[in-house]
Amino acid sequence: MTETPIDPIKLEKLAEVAVKVGLQLQENQDLVITAPFAAAPLVRLIIKHAYLVGGGLVSAFYNDEEATLARYRYGSDKNFDKAATWLYEGMAKAYEAGTARLAISGDNPMLLANEDTAKVARANRAMSVAYKPALEKISNFDINWNIVSYPNPSWAKQMFPGLPEDEAVKKLADAIFAASRVDRDDPVAAWKEHNANLAKRSKWLNDMRFSALHFTGPGTDLTVGLADGHEWHGGASTAKNGVTCNPNIPTEEVFTTPHARKVDGYVRSTKPLSHQGTLIDNIEVRFEQGRIVEAKATKGEAVLLKVLDTDEGARRIGEVALVPHSSPISASGLLFYNTLFDENAACHIALGQCYSKCFVDGANLTPDQIKAQGGNSSLIHIDWMIGSGEIDIDGIAADGSKVPVFRKGEWA
Repeated sequence: MTETPIDPIKLEKLAEVAVKVGLQLQENQDLVITAPFAAAPLVRLIIKHAYLVGGGLVSAFYNDEEATLARYRYGSDKNFDKAATWLYEGMAKAYEAGTARLAISGDNPMLLANEDTAKVARANRAMSVAYKPALEKISNFDINWNIVSYPNPSWAKQMFPGLPEDEAVKKLADAIFAASRVDRDDPVAAWKEHNANLAKRSKWLNDMRFSALHFTGPGTDLTVGLADGHEWHGGASTAKNGVTCNPNIPTEEVFTTPHARKVDGYVRSTKPLSHQGTLIDNIEVRFEQGRIVEAKATKGEAVLLKVLDTDEGARRIGEVALVPHSSPISASGLLFYNTLFDENAACHIALGQCYSKCFVDGANLTPDQIKAQGGNSSLIHIDWMIGSGEIDIDGIAADGSKVPVFRKGEWA
C-alpha cells in the first residue's frame, strides 16, 4: 500500500477543528455533510468526531466529477433547466429542524471549462432557484454551519500543473493545513486567539459607525455605502439557534452588508475569479446608485455577463469584506482557484445576496425590513477580490469626515 501524500495527523486535526470550532456541533444535533467523492477520507473523520462530541444523526451526500461531466456530454438539452428540487427542499426542512450543515470544498475548479457556457449558466440558474430555500437558512444564519476543504487531486493538478500528482496533492494539503491553522500544536487554541483578534477589528468598525467606505487604487475609485444599521462580523459568530461557530475555515476577513442602492464609482479585480469552471480575469465594473451599469473582463467576460443577468439583485452587492494584504493566504503567493481561500487573500465584495446577520438585531428583521435598510436579495452570492498592497480605504462618517482604515493594503 502506497503512503498517502496527505499528513494523516493533520487531516485528523482538520476534522476535529471542523466539528469543534467550525460547527461547535451540539449534543444530539443532526448534521448534513456535502462533499466531493474524493474527500471521503475527511468525511469519515468528521463523522467520527461528530459522534465523539455526542452529535445526532450524520448524513453525507457526495458529488462526483465524472458524473457531473456525463450530464454535459450525454444529457438532453431539457436536462439543463432542471435541478434536484426535492433534495434542496429536504435540506431546508432539515435546517428548519435545527440540523447543522458542513460543506467540504475541493472540486476541480476548471471542471466545466470546456463545456457549453450556456448550458452551465442554465444549470446554475436552475440549481440556484431550487437551492434558495436551503440557502436562505444558511445566509440568514439560522443554523451553525461550516465550510472546510480537502486536497482533491484534480484541484491540486490545477494549482501545480508541473508537478507529479502526489507532490501536487502534498503541496495543496500543506497549504490547506497552514491556512486552516491545523499545523499548530493546539489548533483549537490557535483559532480562539485568531477569533479574538478578528472580534477586535469588528468592534472598532462597529464603534466608528461609518456610513460608507471609499476604496482607491489602480483602476479603482469606489464608494461603498453601508446599509442602515449594518453590523461588522469576523471569525466566530453566533447563529440564530444560539450556537457560536466559524462558518469559514480558513477566514481572515471582517465583513458587513453594503447598501444595495448606494454604491458608486468603478473598481478593478485584483485576482482572478474562478466560477463554475471558468476563470474570469481583470474584471472592471462601474456602479451607479448601487447597480453595475458597465462590466468587462479580459477573460471569461461572457460568463461574467451571464452571472450579472441572473436576476435583479445580481448587479448589486451583498457583502463588503476587509482583509489585510499580509494575510497568511496572500503571503503564500498561491492562487487557489477557490473562493474560500482566495477571498481571504484580499479585500473583496460579493455580487448578490446579503447576510441578514450583518444588521443590528438582524435575527429579528423581516426580509422587507432588511430591504428597506439597504440589504440586497438575489439567487447568487459570488465573492471577488478588489484588494491589494496598493489599495487605500477610508471610512466616511455621517458628517462626511474621513478616517483612514487601510493604507497600502494594511490596517491603518
